[in-house]
Amino acid sequence: MRHFDFLGRSERERLFLHAPRPFLADAEPQRLGVALGATLYCPATRPHLGRDIAKRAAQGVVSMVVCLEDSVPDAEVAGAERNAITQLAELGRSGVPLPMIFIRVRKVAQVSMIVAGLGDQVGVLTGFVVPKFGEETGGAYFDEIIGAGDRTGHRLLVMPVLESPDLSYMESRISSLLGARRLVDKYRDYVPAVRIGATDLSGLYGLRRAREFTVWDLRVVADVISAVVNVFARVEGDGYVVAGPVWEYFSSTERIFKPQLRLSPFVGQEERALRTQLIAADLDGLIREVALDRANGLIGKTVIHPTHVAAVHALSVVPHEEYADACDVVATDAQGGAAASSFGNKMNESKPHTAWARRVLLRAETFGVAREGVSFVDLLGAGLHP
Repeated sequence: MRHFDFLGRSERERLFLHAPRPFLADAEPQRLGVALGATLYCPATRPHLGRDIAKRAAQGVVSMVVCLEDSVPDAEVAGAERNAITQLAELGRSGVPLPMIFIRVRKVAQVSMIVAGLGDQVGVLTGFVVPKFGEETGGAYFDEIIGAGDRTGHRLLVMPVLESPDLSYMESRISSLLGARRLVDKYRDYVPAVRIGATDLSGLYGLRRAREFTVWDLRVVADVISAVVNVFARVEGDGYVVAGPVWEYFSSTERIFKPQLRLSPFVGQEERALRTQLIAADLDGLIREVALDRANGLIGKTVIHPTHVAAVHALSVVPHEEYADACDVVATDAQGGAAASSFGNKMNESKPHTAWARRVLLRAETFGVAREGVSFVDLLGAGLHP
């Protein structure tokens, strides 16, 4: 797999100083966590599930979650299970290039049932997503998923979703998060990323963010996300990748506030047409939220519509200036001290900026480095029209 692999060689050379590197689904978990990018969720009830997955992979989707939980009505779970097994097995036999595929289950027993149903096509799966994760319930999922992988000889990864009331409510938040962290630490080699269920967290307070707001504007939810980053994403002790929560809008209706995309980056006629397209699809709100996610320590994003993927991936490419600063910081790490950026607009201080720089360079390997003068707009335009 490789991000932006749908681009032709000449287009990659035009956009990238260093193109994204290929990676395998059996790479180390942290690298896979960064590589997840925009993780596209789809219900297991989709009648053409296998065909849809193959199509999205060809368009640049690198990770997908087939959902058997909240997106499936209770009365349709058995049919969704059969559909997922049948279509994923056919997909595995087809031999077409695939993204990383995870299945979001709603109970432990579904893990062994799905693995057994897939049989010799279990290799189509990268792992499972565990909802409502906590210290008391998570251990059974880990044991079942890892055990299934051991029995089949195919490593299966686990992505916990933090979204339960006990980690949201102030009086139990810290103890619940620390307990979840203790459990995840026991299975570190199987966890590419920790995800956050912002929709469930919002529902605990009767909230739903409007398209004009980001999840960071819902302070009670933002506080929970910040606590998750504090506990799981610390540099000390080898923190985990924490993925950004879902953006749930994909078409525009009446707006109260002005669009959140400035006009100045969209200089030409084609670029302005792109800006209009982004606003019409409500992608301006997504773009702002991804930028705030990154500023607050989150990597990647849960998405529910294919049009969201290009925006998340374009924002994941490392800008030329950011890459140069990261290289300078890493080069002087052993010596310490501070120096002005070669761009003459900021101070690079080696010791406090080293962890940031190493994360930037890891992202650069996965998503590439933009050439000087290549903007997010250029990358987004290429991603929206593969």
